[in-house]
Amino acid sequence: MFKKLLLTAFTLFLGFHIQAQQLKTDISVHDPVIIKQDSVYYIFCTGMGISNWSSTDKVHWKREKQIFAAAPQWVLDFLPAFTNHIWAPYISYYNGTYYLFYSVSAFGKNTSAIGLATNTTLHPNSPAYKWVDHGQIIRSTPDRTNWNAIDPNLITDDKGTPYLAFGSFWDGLKLIKLKKDRLSVADDLTAIPTIATRKKAPSAENPPSAEGNPVDAGGNAIEAPFMFKHDKYYYLFASIDYCCKGPKSTYKMIIGRAKNIKGPFLDKAGIAMNKGGGSILLEGDKDWYGVGHNGVSTFDGADYIAFHGYDAADKGISKLRLNKLNWVDGWPEIDKNELTTKK
Repeated sequence: MFKKLLLTAFTLFLGFHIQAQQLKTDISVHDPVIIKQDSVYYIFCTGMGISNWSSTDKVHWKREKQIFAAAPQWVLDFLPAFTNHIWAPYISYYNGTYYLFYSVSAFGKNTSAIGLATNTTLHPNSPAYKWVDHGQIIRSTPDRTNWNAIDPNLITDDKGTPYLAFGSFWDGLKLIKLKKDRLSVADDLTAIPTIATRKKAPSAENPPSAEGNPVDAGGNAIEAPFMFKHDKYYYLFASIDYCCKGPKSTYKMIIGRAKNIKGPFLDKAGIAMNKGGGSILLEGDKDWYGVGHNGVSTFDGADYIAFHGYDAADKGISKLRLNKLNWVDGWPEIDKNELTTKK
């Protein structure tokens, strides 16, 4: 009996030890988006085959199996050298199905596309767990489109009509209507409106590009649109300046709002984001070189903002930030005292 108790205790200890090794509070992510199914939170982010983490408390995270073991064939058909490093996913739930939009691209060029995969569950241990890839939703092509098909974000209007916000550099951030099933575009791709840009006027030249940034990308350093409805306004979050440079990162988040899902989105000074406007929501400081590419979700009546920051205490490595989002006088504010991740 004693041996059985001892063996049980050792087994429990070993299991706890293994679990403790798997769960991390200080995880390196890029372009995170968070969602909850049942009692489990899931983060999807940039990585090989789309990185995926799970947690039951929003603090301790376990790495799950990547979504795509190999690059989808449709991607390889137009990006033969693609390494399966997939960018900036967005996850949403609709009518019993999870919709995972994702980005594939040649860095520094608008040879890019947004794809879509679906699943009926996010729990990897469920017998129903299976991602079904639906291929390309929209594609951009150099010398044919002055926009970049990456960084997808789905938003619905008050009638339930789905729209996809996307974009990076070039002409700025775009918004297109999707068909009701969310599997294809319902708008004319030759006349997509710009909802945010760093340029003061459509005919203006791009601002100067940062040192070391690919020439083809230009200097219109805005990307990662995320739209969120709160009370009577649609809020457009975006990231400006430069990510991915470690200690030299200058990433920061801006915000504007509109009563119409198509805009114009005005900042606190009343300047439209499609004319260079955007109020600073958060920027780098002594602890974080740069912060950006956010998503907003609501859990148990509270809003949270997930984003990544370049950790000054760890060589500028990109880390998860997950904070409560408060609303003050009709504008969002990040509660730095309600940080659910390390720091």
